[in-house]
Amino acid sequence: MMQQEHWLADRALLQRFLREHPEWSRQELAQRLGRSLGWVKKWKKRLREAPAGDTSVLFGKPFGRKTPYPQTDSEVEQRILAIRDAPPEHLHRVPGPRAILYYLPRDPQLQQRTEPLPRSTRTIWKILRKNDRIVQKKPRTCRPIERPQPLEEVQIDFKSVSSVPADPTGKQQHVVEVFNFVDAGTSILLKAQVSADFHAQTVLDAVLNFLQTYGCPHQMTFDRDPRFTGGTTGGDFPSPLIRFLLCLGIQPHVCPPHRPDKNAFVERLNRTYDQECLQVFHPETLERVCEVTETFQMHYNTERPHQGLACGNQPPRVAFPHLPGLPALPSLIDPDAWLASIHGHHFIRKVRQNGTVRIAEGSYYVDLDRIGQYVDLCVDAHQQVFVIRHRQKLLKQVPIKGLHKRLLPFEQFAVLMCQQALSEQRRLQQARQAFQGTVRKLGAAS
Repeated sequence: MMQQEHWLADRALLQRFLREHPEWSRQELAQRLGRSLGWVKKWKKRLREAPAGDTSVLFGKPFGRKTPYPQTDSEVEQRILAIRDAPPEHLHRVPGPRAILYYLPRDPQLQQRTEPLPRSTRTIWKILRKNDRIVQKKPRTCRPIERPQPLEEVQIDFKSVSSVPADPTGKQQHVVEVFNFVDAGTSILLKAQVSADFHAQTVLDAVLNFLQTYGCPHQMTFDRDPRFTGGTTGGDFPSPLIRFLLCLGIQPHVCPPHRPDKNAFVERLNRTYDQECLQVFHPETLERVCEVTETFQMHYNTERPHQGLACGNQPPRVAFPHLPGLPALPSLIDPDAWLASIHGHHFIRKVRQNGTVRIAEGSYYVDLDRIGQYVDLCVDAHQQVFVIRHRQKLLKQVPIKGLHKRLLPFEQFAVLMCQQALSEQRRLQQARQAFQGTVRKLGAAS
């Protein structure tokens, strides 16, 4: 049942993308949704053929096979593999499906069989592919990245300093980390903050400090680190950091899974920082990391030649001695402005034992009869409510909690978002401790 709810959410998301971004290609839609090109092609056609406003098309229709797939006998399959591995009749090449189809009825071990042999090269190809006789290479599509304007896009990421030894009574990994801010338009390392305690709140504090220094860029790009995108409440709902950026008019760009190339400039900076600083000086304390990082930032920006296309083999600060000014942080801000960005989004949650579901900072009562079932919460930003459905049945509408419905001074808004980030971090820590406790119990039981 959970899988069906996820399918519904993906189809609704594709419908929204087709409405808001008609210029996106199938490849871009597939990457955004984490789906295949075939899936996008099929549902793109269905959604466009459906009448406007018709939501029944999202629920699909059964297309299951009515008869079982024909199976190839194991003896025949082994003979196909034997012909592939040891070509008969002095054939001095590796036989393909068509050649195997020629040799198969001539095989002495199969001539006495009365059952029909495979007659399709596709069947032969599937057998070879299943048994690793044919290895397909994924096509590499290389497209040049359009370089944004200076300070238009800022990419952020963490770099762990592995040379700092683990604390016997504390953190065993990522003891000290460096939080890097890189401008994608100029490759300038704008900020490198060193800390031994980066979590959701301290990350938001670091981003706030950066914005107070440089102003608000058009876009900020980062990966799916839980400190950026949220933890126990589900990475699908906007985290405090994402809501903070949206309220400031900064577009957060969360990279798809396993796509570091979407955050390429800061990832490349991390590699240079590791090879030319950390592996050279091997800092072992927080203070030493701060010293070498400050020196490296000055060297990287003003002395080290950068071979990026924008820099032309010059240091970034030499190639770009002057940076444009960015809009300053506003004095008044709408703390509910982020809601419009997820209008029509679907979020899948499991009803807990008390009949409620948890999403962000709020708990919403559904029904005691739905305990253990998955429900779909659709955001209606205009009415500021969650529309709760189970399968195709409308259950109720509940107001979204935590909204203020008035402008706030920026200082008060920043304090509010830091409190929400701290709450997010506490829930993440509780979930991690509960998971570790479960693992210990399973280990003791075994």
